[in-house]
Amino acid sequence: MKDLKHLIYFENLLQDAQNELVTKAVDEGMYALGYNCYYVPETLLNLPGCFSSRLRAPRCVSTDVAGYYMTNRTCPYARSILERAIEGGYNYLNALFGSESCATMERMEEHFALLKPVKNDKFFTTIIDPPMKGDENNLTYYKVQLRTKVLEPLHEHYGIDISEDALRAAIDDHNEISRVITAIGEHRKADNPNITGYEFHVMQLVSQVCPHTMILPYLQETLEELETREPEPKFPFRARVALVGSEIDDPEFTKLIETCGAMVVADRYCYGSFPSREQIEIRDGESAFDAICRHYLHWNQCPRFMDGMKIDQRHHEVERLIREFKADGVIFENMKFCEFWSYEKVLSNHIFTNELHIPCCTIEKEYALGAVGQLRTRFQAFIESLEIKQIQGGK
Repeated sequence: MKDLKHLIYFENLLQDAQNELVTKAVDEGMYALGYNCYYVPETLLNLPGCFSSRLRAPRCVSTDVAGYYMTNRTCPYARSILERAIEGGYNYLNALFGSESCATMERMEEHFALLKPVKNDKFFTTIIDPPMKGDENNLTYYKVQLRTKVLEPLHEHYGIDISEDALRAAIDDHNEISRVITAIGEHRKADNPNITGYEFHVMQLVSQVCPHTMILPYLQETLEELETREPEPKFPFRARVALVGSEIDDPEFTKLIETCGAMVVADRYCYGSFPSREQIEIRDGESAFDAICRHYLHWNQCPRFMDGMKIDQRHHEVERLIREFKADGVIFENMKFCEFWSYEKVLSNHIFTNELHIPCCTIEKEYALGAVGQLRTRFQAFIESLEIKQIQGGK
């Protein structure tokens, strides 16, 4: 296929947390607001005058210093974020909005306050206590957490407008970038897509780490480009897979799967477009803030939710993506030492393999891709099994 015009530019933007567009926005006086988890609504961090920055630690190969504070037997993603902070990689931030998604994540976020690694005099850290169920009582509690630990601190520290009009403008911003990313992702549904999973992964990531107003024109132009981009003469992969899991913020991981022969057609992981790029609807009689809280609690697919309704929702959502994107199988990933996703991986493997009869591969990985030989072998064996099943007529 013909190279996408902006792909190299997008790739370059992912090389550092403080990329070219982030620096430009900060220089123009915008407030950079960091976050790590879907529990903190991206939309609330994109109020007028602000922009959200989902934290990554690209090319982090050592967490020796962070390991001193957190031990080496904790989530490598959380350690890598703290390591990069200590290195000075997030000095552009004005605040970190954390979530006690797990004990390790909370410990990492607490160290932003204790160690003060961000060299910004007005920088502050706040951590919400997110709900573990999706019912009305938990929605009420979620609203209190987001108002007192996100909106009010923003207004008190930086004078950010948190009015109804401002929140509606933030929803419009979210819906527009979500519309574009979703439309780009829809191209993966074709029998012979004119976009790869790697390319989409890159575009989804830049939509999360760059100021929306600055990255949106490039994404819109890419969407227009895809309308006329010709696919390969023949589908170049041996199978199609959905990728499900935790913090997958390195497009090279998607590329690894695709070089083994399977196109990643659906991205249901913490940095993926499912969830994150669904449209926010304001219902009759509902405030913008209430709509945002309801939306994020409903779409949140975190395995931290332990009630049966949310567990079933997670599996139904993956099953839906497999069906709609015509995946031949699913890969479940968990970060090393991640308690919640390791439980989810075992349960999902049983359900998809034995109850839904959908081929499933489970893997555990480090945050940074190092020695990939074992992963490559696992993926190649799984893809070969999918190919054999296709030859045998799906049996």
